[in-house]
Amino acid sequence: MTELKRRILVIEDEKEMLEAVRLRLEANSYEVISASDGAEGLSQARSEKPDLIVMDIMLPKMDGFTVCRMLKFDENYKNTPIIMLTARTQEMDVARGKEMGADAYLTKPFKSEELLAKIKELIK
Repeated sequence: MTELKRRILVIEDEKEMLEAVRLRLEANSYEVISASDGAEGLSQARSEKPDLIVMDIMLPKMDGFTVCRMLKFDENYKNTPIIMLTARTQEMDVARGKEMGADAYLTKPFKSEELLAKIKELIK
């Protein structure tokens, strides 16, 4: 019996960053679903029910804080781990990410090993 691939939704508006994350995750046997703006990401999260979400904060249509809050305050998705992956490094952004329910907050540029370790930790 083959092990079911864990599905990760990546919400990122920068194509190069999205591709870099996608390639790294697929190389580590994850199935990747993606969205390029917050509204699409929210809708993908609800329709695809991923095992984990990696998202940027600065997104078109709806920012990552809003998407995170909407998912974490919804009974159906509150247990889906969310990793904020962003260039925003200020303490207030990190605090706000945690306040909105993010399970982890990683800053760009990021180390692939760090992201993969965090994913493994959150979806064990």
